[in-house]
Amino acid sequence: RRVLLLGEGNFSFAAALCEVARATHVVATCYESEEEAAGRGGAARSIRRLRDSGAEVVFSVDCTKLKEHFLPGKREFDRIYFNFPHCGRKAGVVKNRQLLARFFHSCAEVLAQEGEVHVALCNGQGGTPADQPRREWHNSWQIVAVAAGAGFILSQVHPFQAETIEGYKCTGYRSQDKSFRVEGALNHIFTRSTAPLCFTPVSCKTQLGSQEVSFQVPQVLVDKINRGFLEVNSSHPVRTIKEKLSAGLSQALPLQNISSCFPLLHQGHPDGVCPSNIFWITLSPGEAPSTEKTFQGLANAVLFSHFGQDTDKNGQEGCPIPQQFYLRPSLLPHAQAIIKKRAFSPGTLQVLSGPVFRKCRVAPHSMPVFHEMLVVLAVSRGTENSCIQMLVDNIKTTLNSLYQGVSAVKPSIRLQEATSFGTELNDFAAFEGQLGEIQHFLWVGTDPDPSGSCVGVIRTAPDEFKSHELVVVSASLNLDLLAMLLCGISDWRMLWTRDRRFLRQFPEGELRLFQSFSLYPPSYVHDVSFWVPDGEEFDEVAFHTLARRVSGEMVVSIQLRDNFQQPGTGRRSLCYRVTFQSCDRALGCREAAEMQLHFREEMQQHLRVTLR
Repeated sequence: RRVLLLGEGNFSFAAALCEVARATHVVATCYESEEEAAGRGGAARSIRRLRDSGAEVVFSVDCTKLKEHFLPGKREFDRIYFNFPHCGRKAGVVKNRQLLARFFHSCAEVLAQEGEVHVALCNGQGGTPADQPRREWHNSWQIVAVAAGAGFILSQVHPFQAETIEGYKCTGYRSQDKSFRVEGALNHIFTRSTAPLCFTPVSCKTQLGSQEVSFQVPQVLVDKINRGFLEVNSSHPVRTIKEKLSAGLSQALPLQNISSCFPLLHQGHPDGVCPSNIFWITLSPGEAPSTEKTFQGLANAVLFSHFGQDTDKNGQEGCPIPQQFYLRPSLLPHAQAIIKKRAFSPGTLQVLSGPVFRKCRVAPHSMPVFHEMLVVLAVSRGTENSCIQMLVDNIKTTLNSLYQGVSAVKPSIRLQEATSFGTELNDFAAFEGQLGEIQHFLWVGTDPDPSGSCVGVIRTAPDEFKSHELVVVSASLNLDLLAMLLCGISDWRMLWTRDRRFLRQFPEGELRLFQSFSLYPPSYVHDVSFWVPDGEEFDEVAFHTLARRVSGEMVVSIQLRDNFQQPGTGRRSLCYRVTFQSCDRALGCREAAEMQLHFREEMQQHLRVTLR
């Protein structure tokens, strides 16, 4: 391992490091010349110790131009230390921010891919919640935001315990050979962020009835199609939870995993679902099936391929015509198709699982794509209530066991009748209500929010799927939301990160409490005001979806700040506050500002609003 130390005052830290890190090649540097550095108390002795131990000592090194000081073969360092950086004398926070910004850009040129940058700052300087007391943001060095501009994320923060470093003495107060207070100082450890995603257009093939068709994936979903989280070789927590739930359910009843590849596309319009919540799809040129082939191919899939009716000028129904295509928002129609064909065994649990797609507002638990687990059971008429209770008790037992294994916390899991809820449902539950009547909601919560989130719904099949002897009961579970609650993941976007540090925390499908590798990510707030087209209802879901697409899911919050109607003209103006923040990669202020400008341009084009 090669370690670079910058800004050494009297080289006492470097000398102490050499004593405890024998297998490490240390390169200790300072900004001053050798003559100036040797004049500091104890520096000459520390320099001799370093050289005797085989370390390199280099003088007159500018931390903002590191590439210039090392030959190409010796530029890659596994760790870079910069303890208590400062511009010198009475330099203010702005100049020190600028110093750190240039330093981090310089580090990016000499740091190994898996390397770390350690920066120790006095208490309060960093501007993160780890500082106690915490300074006001404008009066801090804003180290996380500054580092983000160079592609680094804050991965750990530890107290800088000077008293444990044998022989260490801080020096350099106002560029003098004087010590300064380091009580409460913090060591900030930065790592490289993954590179920004390049959202190039992606085509996807899927089965539509008996035909294979291709379509262009909506840009907001480009990095979420065909990720394979539920595949056999996956160690993703979403798959682990699905397997654990299936194993628990199989203890009560025979269970069959229906592994057929369900088509991503449906045709027509899902009954009762708001069009704004659907990802509508246009087939690639030359891919649209003929009307005759479409009807033939969809003969066995009529339940999820809804058709409109062609009407004449008198409003009389004529022949059916194919409607639009859309990404499946639920696996329920596939289950209904199985039920209608009687392709199931009464008393056997049928389990379907896969990703589903729904447009929704921006919120930490609102997901435009998630993995649904649908459990279907046909039971004798009159026993459906006891079967529902059996399903819920089994799910409760499994979840309690998982919580005990992950965090030793006993969760609050409850079943509540749909009629007892008002408007406090999350987006998942609200959308499920559009798909058909719900009997019960399944809620899971833990401290500090024991009220929890709705993670599942339970319903009985509509009358057309019932027989005189049998009733079909189904339970739909949001596996992604369960993974978040179980593993302590606060932001749904983390489940989809391409940073390998996420899956490393879940080896061989083991469930653990997640430790974020990106601490205190900076956020950037921008306001946008606009006039709504006269006589039109503003589609807020489309507004949120556009923000997701333009930012690459970097928008974490959208709040309505003002709703103004102009006297006399009646024109309506809206003002929203948009907050940009990444949960897994570096996001600098300049990149966020560019996203906001692009968002404003796209709003005018796609939402037909007039910016103010």
